[in-house]
Amino acid sequence: MVEAEGHLIDSQLMNAMFDTVVRHDAAFDVLEFRIGRTNEEPSFVSMRVTAKGPIALTEVLEELVALGCRVARTEDVRLTPADRDGCAPEDFYSTTNHQTFVRIDGRWVPVEKQRMDAAIVVEHGQPSCRKLRDIRVGDAIVCGINGVKIVPEFQERDRHGFAFMTNDISSERRVETGVARIAAMMRAAKAAGDKIAFVAGPVVVHTGGGAYFCDLIRGGWVDVLLAGNALAVHDVEQALFGTSLGVDMETGRAIEGGHRHHMRAINAICRAGGLRPAVQQGVLTSGVMYECIRRGVDYVLAGSIRDDGPLPDTIMDLVEAQDRYTAALQGVKLALVLSSMLHGIGVGNMLPAWVRLVCVDINPAVVTKLADRGSSQTMGIVTDVGLFLRQLASALHEARV
Repeated sequence: MVEAEGHLIDSQLMNAMFDTVVRHDAAFDVLEFRIGRTNEEPSFVSMRVTAKGPIALTEVLEELVALGCRVARTEDVRLTPADRDGCAPEDFYSTTNHQTFVRIDGRWVPVEKQRMDAAIVVEHGQPSCRKLRDIRVGDAIVCGINGVKIVPEFQERDRHGFAFMTNDISSERRVETGVARIAAMMRAAKAAGDKIAFVAGPVVVHTGGGAYFCDLIRGGWVDVLLAGNALAVHDVEQALFGTSLGVDMETGRAIEGGHRHHMRAINAICRAGGLRPAVQQGVLTSGVMYECIRRGVDYVLAGSIRDDGPLPDTIMDLVEAQDRYTAALQGVKLALVLSSMLHGIGVGNMLPAWVRLVCVDINPAVVTKLADRGSSQTMGIVTDVGLFLRQLASALHEARV
């Protein structure tokens, strides 16, 4: 017996629940269904689910719980102690990015540090999400699905005026309209005292968007910058040599010997001892990283196998980089991903579903992939990121914070 409550029809969750049962070769019998009579009133469904065996039933119930169903039988969550570091019991509950509650001593307690692909550990009566690698022997791990309840972020009608962007990803959209809506969301976030994070790829520099991104930083619209080594390297290259990947940013022409500029940029920063010392010593006097340092913007650079150098500031330990990303995202209520698929998907996995996520990329596949990887709150604009930043900076120009 399972139950679900919320905007089940608007969010198409009813169809998803029924499809899940059928896909597992199981059967459902709707016992009660109450439809909300107004936009605000939630709907309610209660149904019996049957399958061919215990294993098949467990599989279908696990997927239904992830959609927002809960087992109707009220009982406390089952806790099993971890028997080794870095490992959970085999039947541990794997989290989604939706708000989750677990039943402890007859009370539904909200889970802290919500994120997808984690286990739930209960300490002193308080549940929280924890990566598998951070589990230690004796930790009380939530196992099974009984006593677990998820409250999905239901898709509301034209939420934030953005419903037109959450359905179809297409380049055939008026970019100015999307930019205006995003600017309004940023103003609302700042008015509420919330943090805004940007996840940026090196294309920000290549497309000439760096200058407009600097405007956003100076205007106080960027609280957190998450990126890879390449963004900082090509930003420094432009600041020192006026090129990006050896291409003159003013004329668009390749400079003879310009292919060496990014290595010379890395060398200059290494000689200074890092980005912050380079700013202090007057080596770096402009650009995105310069503005972040001058403005006190929290930034994290995560490295990869392909990085040249890398810069001294780049974190090459993947686990440490993930942890730094997670820490930097605390308190963020709006995140914008600018042409950075891998970092964007990574950030999407770290964020709870109630954090708005905007993806801007010239490739529609990148925008849809971010949503397909579980970040259902993603809103997308298919356009050149340089053009986007220019228009966004213009829209926010009169509303500095």
